[in-house]
Amino acid sequence: MEHFHESLTGFPLVISLPVLWGDQDAFGHVNNLRYMCWAETARVEYLVRIGLWVALPPDGVGPILVSISCDYKRPVTFPDTVLVGARVTRIGNSSIRMEHRIVSVALNEVVAEVDSTIVALDYSRMKSVPVPEHIRKAIEEIERGGAARATL
Repeated sequence: MEHFHESLTGFPLVISLPVLWGDQDAFGHVNNLRYMCWAETARVEYLVRIGLWVALPPDGVGPILVSISCDYKRPVTFPDTVLVGARVTRIGNSSIRMEHRIVSVALNEVVAEVDSTIVALDYSRMKSVPVPEHIRKAIEEIERGGAARATL
């Protein structure tokens, strides 16, 4: 089932994920680490679509997460579904900054904002490299709306 929330306007990739009973902790709400996992799922889907994802174990140029932060807005509980948006907000020389917005369908509001930075890494040399031009173009295309939303 495709969901939409107005706060995800401008996110070229939005995935829908179920909240699982086991996502909750002893405090009766979803554990904070799950929010990071939801953002990771959207981030990986985005990287796959732009061609920056690599086969595992990695060799050649691929992504590596170097920074992540989360601003928690509201607790989420089971049962629920979350919508997770991903978009690129900045491309540096070797880095890509992404924003992820997590929306609870049950609460009908934003429950977390996650920022992450990945670096293009040459895994054979373990050194950062400039973001390849074809990746920059793929990001431009997906951010312009050239890629369809994903529903998982």
